[in-house]
Amino acid sequence: MNPDPDPSRVVVIDLAIPCAKWRRALPGAEKHAKEAARAALAGSKKKIGAAELSLVLSDDAAVAALNERWRGRVGPTNVLAFATDEHPLPGAPILLGDVILAYETVKREARDQAKPLVDHVRHLIVHGVLHLLGYDHDAAAPARQMETL
Repeated sequence: MNPDPDPSRVVVIDLAIPCAKWRRALPGAEKHAKEAARAALAGSKKKIGAAELSLVLSDDAAVAALNERWRGRVGPTNVLAFATDEHPLPGAPILLGDVILAYETVKREARDQAKPLVDHVRHLIVHGVLHLLGYDHDAAAPARQMETL
């Protein structure tokens, strides 16, 4: 949880790790994932108030199924972000959505790009959380803004 004691600004980050390979390959996976999500929230400068989001460290098979069902694309991708459109009741936290990473794809990319796995994971979680906050990279200007963040 965010160390800010003001409940109107607390951000709850739920983390699920259904793919055990993450824990073996990335010691401290939970700490790294949550730190990256908090950094994205803080760096975005958006005032969101109390909020919740979920992070899922999954595998290629699960991400491929989600990618095909919700995006119409075959195969896995490194990260998926599903922002919610829910408007909570007054005083309730904002539900930002879900960020899901695919283990095999992320590990392969880190190896191919000669990056430490932890750095690539952090980058992808920041990327996914920025999507939850409404940032996109479909055009050059918004892509530059997102990459700068």
